[in-house]
Amino acid sequence: MTATAPDARPAPHRVTVVRGYRFELVKLFSQWRVRLLVLACWVVPALFVAGVSRQSTLPSDTLFGRWMHTTGWAGPLVTLGFAGAWALPLLAPVVAGDVFAAEDRLGTWRHLLVAVRSPRRIFAAKTLAATSVVLLLVTGTACSGTVGGLLAVGDRPLVALDGRLLTPADAGGKVLLAWVCVLAPTLALAALGILGSVALGRSPTGLLLPALAALTMQVAQTLPLPVAVRLALPGYAFTAWDGLFASPAQTEPLLIGVAVSLVWAVGAIVPAYVLFVRRDFTDAAYDGAGRRTLALGLLPPVALIALTAALVGSATAAEGSGIRQDKVQRSLATAFAHLYRLQTAQLHRPPVTEARLRTTAACAKSAGRGPQEGPGNDWRCVVTWRLPGVQVAGTAVYQLDVGSDGRFVADGDGPKEVNGYFPVRTPTGDAPNPLWQFDGQIDLLDTAPKG
Repeated sequence: MTATAPDARPAPHRVTVVRGYRFELVKLFSQWRVRLLVLACWVVPALFVAGVSRQSTLPSDTLFGRWMHTTGWAGPLVTLGFAGAWALPLLAPVVAGDVFAAEDRLGTWRHLLVAVRSPRRIFAAKTLAATSVVLLLVTGTACSGTVGGLLAVGDRPLVALDGRLLTPADAGGKVLLAWVCVLAPTLALAALGILGSVALGRSPTGLLLPALAALTMQVAQTLPLPVAVRLALPGYAFTAWDGLFASPAQTEPLLIGVAVSLVWAVGAIVPAYVLFVRRDFTDAAYDGAGRRTLALGLLPPVALIALTAALVGSATAAEGSGIRQDKVQRSLATAFAHLYRLQTAQLHRPPVTEARLRTTAACAKSAGRGPQEGPGNDWRCVVTWRLPGVQVAGTAVYQLDVGSDGRFVADGDGPKEVNGYFPVRTPTGDAPNPLWQFDGQIDLLDTAPKG
């Protein structure tokens, strides 16, 4: 009778998600393009903001761009406007999507499965690693733009979109909150990149299609879309942060934009997970093409647009573009009253309150022809205000360029003593005239009765 020796082979070692996450981070940062992107996001915005802040000409066509000489808090907001429009919608899906597509191109799935022994843990580790890199890019861009602005100009008050003067502490808090809010749409676009990479495999389309879709949604935000459709796209939160710089703060559109972005993130990650864990990794020629793959990979974005548009439409009372004549007049009058007080302080005139100014605005689109609503650069407004002890009311003319997202630029058209020139002569020298040209914001979801 012989004894049977026990099996001396060691039990399979379980690779945890944490170890897989660290391994995926190492692989990502071993790629030169990822290291270059991280370096660019942490350095370039600071150099850009510092350089522009010291130039004689400013990007006045950019939100808060005309205040880059005045305060360092304008720099990170200008950076946020550019990053939200182009950089983040492009970088997020490309970086996140490549963590899966790279394994298909290199044919290393079998080696990874032998080491980890769990598609679920692989998916979790890769998703977390890609998300971490995307968050690092956003954080670097925000920090770099802020540091560059504060070092070049200083920690000074910021003029809000309604003309109020924000203290440095208030401005800094709103800038931080604005950057935090854009994390939601950035993660939504990163989830679309993961979905495209998993669904389309090694095909270059899996890497380019999500980025193209993200840029298409950003371009759609510039079109005169209905409010419900505009808010149903995850990219809306990239522009809705400007509502934080109005009074009262326009938080409802921003919260809806953040919520929609999170719904998109979940709606893209779930089908990506289902496709990945059910994939046949023994097929070396897998390219993601198939009826079931296309159904789970390409139909969710279409369904998400329809679902979120229906939900937003039923939850809000806004109609059409959300830009009405009474809203334009109210926003312009409010901003002018605040800025008039700022100009009064510059010129050392007797102070006056907004209530005593009794500022009103009368606006007409296309010289009163056609519907008095919607975006366009054909709005002409006459602002009227009254000074205490003065019988004759003051008037000023403005040409307005109202964007489809509710932002507008008011360009002064006289009289020259009020808004005719960029500088004003103060006792201490020339200073930028706050009434010459200024930005404003219309709340697209404002349901106040029509005037």
